[in-house]
Amino acid sequence: MKKLYDWTMSLAASRHAPLALGAIAFAESSFFPVPPDVILVPMTLAEPKKAWYFAGICTIASVAGGALGYAFGALFYDTIGQWLINLYGYGEKMEALRAFYAQWGAIFILVKGFTPIPFKLVTIVSGLLAYNFPLFIVLSVVTRGARFFVLAAAINRFGDPIRAKLESHFGLFIASLAVIVVAGFALAAKMF
Repeated sequence: MKKLYDWTMSLAASRHAPLALGAIAFAESSFFPVPPDVILVPMTLAEPKKAWYFAGICTIASVAGGALGYAFGALFYDTIGQWLINLYGYGEKMEALRAFYAQWGAIFILVKGFTPIPFKLVTIVSGLLAYNFPLFIVLSVVTRGARFFVLAAAINRFGDPIRAKLESHFGLFIASLAVIVVAGFALAAKMF
């Protein structure tokens, strides 16, 4: 794990790291299962003075990826979406989901955008249910920005102790992220 940690930290300090961070944040909000935290944490530890810059990249790219996820839900509902809904027997649940989203959509987006539940599920469902797009974007900026800026602030404030723990327990960190991603998908599967 030491070699993997050293490789991750050197990658995080490379000149291409911000581009990779943006690409991962964008993809995670629309189709990719790995959260940007995997690279945001090492990048912020490698260059703590750029914590806010990195959080900004994550926020902007995540919201842009969320717009793509929204488009997936909106554009493919009548074709692939209907087929999948019928395949899994969710036809009756759609009206209940629409009613829930009409009443609680804003809270749902804010809460789920801050949790380990994959944000792509929120973005696709928002498009599928034709949630107000400008409001969706505003809520996405708020929730994703809060998530990434809180993480950057914590790492910026407690960077040295976090770095020491990460160096000695990098395998546990990677395993924890994997568990969080899987748990997020499992929780989302129960919700939808």
